[in-house]
Amino acid sequence: MDKMVITGGKPLKGEVKVSGAKNASLPIMAASLLTRGWNTFYNIPDLADIKTISLLLTSLGVKVERGNMVRVNAENISSVEAAYDLVRTMRASILVLGPLVARMGEARVSLPGGCAIGARPVNLHIRALQEMGAEVELKEGYIEAKARRLRGANIYFDISTVTGTENIMMAAALADGTTIIKNAAREPEVVNLAEVLNRMGARVWGAGTDVIRIDGVSELRPVEASVIPDRIEAGTFMLAAGITGGDITVLDCDPSHQDALVSKLQEAGIGVKIYERAVRVIGSDSIKSVDVKTAPYPGFPTDLQAQIMSLMTLGSGLSVITETVFENRFMHVSELLRMGADIVVRGASAVVRGVEKLKGAPVMATDLRASASLVLAGLAAEGKTVISRIYHLDRGYERLDEKFRSLGADIERVKDKK
Repeated sequence: MDKMVITGGKPLKGEVKVSGAKNASLPIMAASLLTRGWNTFYNIPDLADIKTISLLLTSLGVKVERGNMVRVNAENISSVEAAYDLVRTMRASILVLGPLVARMGEARVSLPGGCAIGARPVNLHIRALQEMGAEVELKEGYIEAKARRLRGANIYFDISTVTGTENIMMAAALADGTTIIKNAAREPEVVNLAEVLNRMGARVWGAGTDVIRIDGVSELRPVEASVIPDRIEAGTFMLAAGITGGDITVLDCDPSHQDALVSKLQEAGIGVKIYERAVRVIGSDSIKSVDVKTAPYPGFPTDLQAQIMSLMTLGSGLSVITETVFENRFMHVSELLRMGADIVVRGASAVVRGVEKLKGAPVMATDLRASASLVLAGLAAEGKTVISRIYHLDRGYERLDEKFRSLGADIERVKDKK
């Protein structure tokens, strides 16, 4: 098992390019199940989660070719079962449920796994499919759904759910009649999926708002399409500039996706310059403590909560970070404490009192974004930090160590001798 070894204390400087968005790539690849023939997707990152969705699609009889681009052909679907061994490692595997029921009339999908950051129940997906006429049962850890043909329905989500919105958008694309999704997720990844579906011949309106309308069609065609830049990776590099007092220009990103983060960086006294497809972040000698409350897009992303907490450990005062999206997303706190941070968790909030400096220590990654927060802390800390269980990083960051080295970081991925 690999470890990340970081000797911190160096201001990071230079330019870095952002990879394609993992959270857009996964639903877009799943959408291939709705078509017959070769789909070609560009800007798909080389990540563990992409390998997982590729293996999952292959297990359904789908042809997947990965290289500079990803090509997917679902002409012949030979199975409608997404098995536990594949689904258990990635919650986004639930995204094959809607397309399979819409295209094949049935699906058997294992209840998903993934990062241990909260329940993230799938009941919203199930109820929506039932409202569209599907018969759904939970049997032996699997969701079994059947429908001769899905029909349009008015769907209201009790809470904003990204994968739920995406799943029902895909299912509704081949349903009879019109589906209205209310309290729909507004994330850019949802918009990207809607754009790809429309290129396939779907009729989707309102993506990016909280009401999405889908008029079902009889069939969809394969397409060529590109995935948007990864806004969470971009935000991680922006925070890296702030925590190390560096000067980083993040290229190939969409600055409009970073409004919430930019606002907090500026409030913290960190310089930000916005360009058409780039953001430059210039660190400050003194980081002001700011309060952060996560929320569905366009609010502050839960996927950057751990990273901004690392920044706030070096703030000049007191910061209160409140997590409203997932109920178990403070597992990085105990590891930051090992590095000298002063953090107290009180229910859904973490009170962070800034310290003069962090100190390198052996720490353990517990989930994807917690891993990134520990990397940021290690980059700023005095001395050496060794991060174990970094396989979590491979799920969402492409060549992160290489990219940080290009900015001047002393960071190395090493094999655990054990």
